[in-house]
Amino acid sequence: MSEKNTKTPEWITKGKTIRQLIEELQTFEDQDLEVRISVDDGVTFRCISLVMRKNKLGGHFCGLVNCESVI
Repeated sequence: MSEKNTKTPEWITKGKTIRQLIEELQTFEDQDLEVRISVDDGVTFRCISLVMRKNKLGGHFCGLVNCESVI
């Protein structure tokens, strides 16, 4: 029996750059669609409330934030 590959594919954990994300979003015909985010494999989706610039140890990144739980 073949051994199961347990290594997580890079595309799952590496993420996308802003440029890659914009390029992918531009493929949508309706550019007025609301963008939402899911962190549970698409079971639930939340709106993107803020786009943040973060400078943390290890690098800079852009963060998409949902603020519904702080209200």
